[in-house]
Amino acid sequence: MDIDLIINFKEGLLDNLEKVIIGKTEVLELMIIGLICNGHILIEDVPGTGKTMLAKSLAISLGSEFKRIQFTPDMLPSDITGVSIYNQVTNNFEYRPGPIMAQIVLADEINRATPKTQSALLEAMEERQVTVDGITHRLPVAFMVLATQNPIEYEGTFPLPEAQLDRFLMRVRIGYPSIISEMDILQSQQYHHPIESLKPMTSIKILRQIQEEIKKVYVSDPIKRYIVNIINETRDYDDIYLGASPRGSLSLYRVSQAYAALKARDFVTPDDIKAIAIPVLSHRIILQAAAKLKEINSMQVINEIMDRAVVPGKTN
Repeated sequence: MDIDLIINFKEGLLDNLEKVIIGKTEVLELMIIGLICNGHILIEDVPGTGKTMLAKSLAISLGSEFKRIQFTPDMLPSDITGVSIYNQVTNNFEYRPGPIMAQIVLADEINRATPKTQSALLEAMEERQVTVDGITHRLPVAFMVLATQNPIEYEGTFPLPEAQLDRFLMRVRIGYPSIISEMDILQSQQYHHPIESLKPMTSIKILRQIQEEIKKVYVSDPIKRYIVNIINETRDYDDIYLGASPRGSLSLYRVSQAYAALKARDFVTPDDIKAIAIPVLSHRIILQAAAKLKEINSMQVINEIMDRAVVPGKTN
């Protein structure tokens, strides 16, 4: 396992992203983890916190193709996947690709589209392909969806279905910057936006290599049991109506490998699982109505489950 390659990739990409997104190192590290796990990220936050700039910066840093889809209630599935148009010259139907045919796709305000339109992303996110008029089209290598939604504005929105939420590797929140960071933002944008001078620092080829490297991170049987026990606890917890799926187990497993690798280790520890449990699992559970009345949120529930879970190797 090439630890130096992974660390150099992380530090180079992090340094590039921090030129645009200031004071949010932990969030950026989660984005990098999502990238090297070949997963999709749901960014849930209020407007103006840098969600769109983060997606653009990531695409520029990788030298990859970037497309932005602004979701609206009148959008159709074909507006995402593309359409087949009849060519009178060749007497054939030709596929005109939609904006989903890119490497980094920003699905902006995804919850403003109808469930029918949202479902157009399901095949793309899981199988890396779209089917139009019965013909399957493969998506580009290193395809990644970064979806955004406003967690406090519900008028004119459609909640994401459970099947789609489960396809997001992680849910992250950027949050407001600190006072010092916000002053740095003002200073950095006095004359121009930092993204205007951002340059690629790596390539898709190196990213693909790292995606294979993190699979070599060792996960012991007790750690695997720890992961499965946590997932099973979400299915038996009183305040949870619907627990995490087996896809949640796989996500927790893969993200823990990437997290350990970014910490320059070739093995996973229980602390790695604890560090990434909330972003990986909090959007995969549905709480009971009674829990919502008690103002209990999914992050609190995941924290309590982690406190109750038996840690491998821990002695009384």
